[in-house]
Amino acid sequence: MFQENLFLSVLFLVFALSAAIQLFYYLYFYLVPGIYKHPETTGTKKPVSIIICARNESENLRDFLPAVLEQDYPDYEVIVVNDCSEDNSYDVLGTYLQKYPHLKISSVNKDPKFAHNKKFAQFIGIKAAKNDILLFTDADCMPESPQWISGMASHFDDNVDFVLGYGGYQKKSGLLNKYVRFDAMTIAIQYLGMAIRGVPYMGVGRNLAYRRNVFFDNKGFGSHTYIISGDDDLFVNSNAGRFNTHVEFRKETHTRSVPRLTFRDWITQKKRHMTTAPFYRARDKFLLMLEPVSRILFYALFAALMSLLFMWPYLLIIFGLRLISQLFVLTLARKKLNEPGLTGFSLFFDIFSPIINGTILLSNTLRRPGKNQWK
Repeated sequence: MFQENLFLSVLFLVFALSAAIQLFYYLYFYLVPGIYKHPETTGTKKPVSIIICARNESENLRDFLPAVLEQDYPDYEVIVVNDCSEDNSYDVLGTYLQKYPHLKISSVNKDPKFAHNKKFAQFIGIKAAKNDILLFTDADCMPESPQWISGMASHFDDNVDFVLGYGGYQKKSGLLNKYVRFDAMTIAIQYLGMAIRGVPYMGVGRNLAYRRNVFFDNKGFGSHTYIISGDDDLFVNSNAGRFNTHVEFRKETHTRSVPRLTFRDWITQKKRHMTTAPFYRARDKFLLMLEPVSRILFYALFAALMSLLFMWPYLLIIFGLRLISQLFVLTLARKKLNEPGLTGFSLFFDIFSPIINGTILLSNTLRRPGKNQWK
């Protein structure tokens, strides 16, 4: 009996420790975006080059490119890299060329002897850019307002090299859409919160800005050129720091992307995104692994100890404290990032997301490397 109680007491201490780690992440990192006030900026409108890589994206270019081309900003160019497209992307772009003189097209022709990833197309666009401030989004994205460029570019001064924005997904019906948006939102409060706390580790290519000279001074995508993904997060992870990085996530600066409509397509996309995780800095890998591991322990030990009614009043108090903190933080984040209808699903998603992500990460680790291409 003594040994059994000792074992359960140890499990309870591990549960309490995992809860403390969870509260640290929620109250130190994740709460910050919800209460963050963007600093006053100079208002100087510096020239900007927007870069969009597109492969077989004719419909998305037709639907979303005008929102980029019609921004309320005095001096900017839009460079679309038409990367080996086999649809009528060039016809769509040709139509827009006649209407928008600040649109430029760079083409990459298909070569069966040369398979390449998105980074090559991105490099072509960066080379073609005439301005130092580069703003990135995807062909299936559109800005939420004509003030997108103004908000993202307003942070650049002599000390700022990176601006991390928010790229969400369009709201549609169904549980998968809610999970996709929840996943994007929670990832955002993590990388935005950590950046605000002086630990920037990633950005998303759907809404990201940095300086052209920083790209070339640091040898571009460098040692991770061969990795399928990472044109956004690995470049930020390698070069962003406490003092040269700002965040921008006011509603008028959000972008919205077309979400995957089937679980299989979303898993494929998620696998590609997570190929970069093993290449983060050791500090970042530790911080990113500690939270989901402590979350799994928190839920598993709570269920196990409650089934035995071991110190159940204290279990409920600790669980309730973490739950209240979680709901408070996610409610603030949902409002700031304009993601309605997710709070009620947050507990369910919160339990299963580390399992889903862990399975995908393990699958990426065990499988053979894929071809060096991005679509």
